[in-house]
Amino acid sequence: MLDHITIRVSHLAKSKAFYEQTLAPLGMTIVLGSEKEGYWGFGVGDDPYLEIAQATKTRPAHKKIHIAFKARDRNMVRAWYKASLKAGAKDNGKPGLRPAYSKTYYAGFVKERDGNNVEVCVY
Repeated sequence: MLDHITIRVSHLAKSKAFYEQTLAPLGMTIVLGSEKEGYWGFGVGDDPYLEIAQATKTRPAHKKIHIAFKARDRNMVRAWYKASLKAGAKDNGKPGLRPAYSKTYYAGFVKERDGNNVEVCVY
């Protein structure tokens, strides 16, 4: 069972702004962390699912990580995708059915500012 994912990012403030905007349609907000501590945790309630931490010289930003969040329905996938593009993400697969995964798998994909692949899906 997955508890949380932590990724190091090149610019904590910009990544915080991006994830605040893009995760809002999924009902996720900042649930822990601070600028002083050098990280932020996003989740629902008290549980963080995604943490972003400031990269350092000895701990560089991660690249090409794939993060997938589960949505309640297709409308949530579309709302997330739209918010992500507005927040500065690049399209990496518009929301739609992915029959290669299953007959009902519906997902959208974006690349965020550090090049990580973020997906939201429902099936």
